[in-house]
Amino acid sequence: MTAIRQDAWSEEDDLILADVTLRHIREGSTQLSAFEEVGEKIGRTAAACGFRWNSFVRKKYESSIQIAKAQRQKRSQQRKHAAAFATVSSTVTASETATVRTDGIVEELSIEAIIRFLRQWKGSYQEMVRHQQQLEKELDEKQEELERLRQQNEELSKRVNHVSSDYRVVNDDYKALIQMLDRARKLAILDEQEQEEKSRFKIDEHGNLEAIE
Repeated sequence: MTAIRQDAWSEEDDLILADVTLRHIREGSTQLSAFEEVGEKIGRTAAACGFRWNSFVRKKYESSIQIAKAQRQKRSQQRKHAAAFATVSSTVTASETATVRTDGIVEELSIEAIIRFLRQWKGSYQEMVRHQQQLEKELDEKQEELERLRQQNEELSKRVNHVSSDYRVVNDDYKALIQMLDRARKLAILDEQEQEEKSRFKIDEHGNLEAIE
């Protein structure tokens, strides 16, 4: 029974999860099988491995996932080609042979059977080559798109940093302006108080300064 761990994921755990999952993708297996295998190795549940893969690790291996899928399709085509080859070979019956030894080993095939086999093999091979070229083209397009998105992300990050810098400058200027306005307000209040104090005195008819009650 797999133990349930509550500790945080380590870098080694993530590497094991990525390696096993990519291998299962290449081999045409399911991701659930991969998560169960990883869980047995690192002592976590398959659900925890699946959540970690989808929420964090998968994002770091997008290009590797595309390559693994391309390899899986290539293996699938190779298996189909091998199956087609076996099917074609089985169609060559004893009636199409010129001579057959008593032990059942074909000594000589008819020219028609050989030509038919070669034509079918050529058609299967050409189809496999076209499919491989298509997969390689799609893989190149995915890699170009990934690079374009990476550059776009870097450009957006630069813009965000620039806007943040501008915001800090504007905010500092705003604070300085508020401080200037506050000082100006205080100076205006002091001037008013001085004017009021001055207006409380007058000179009498003898030239003496007299306070006004």
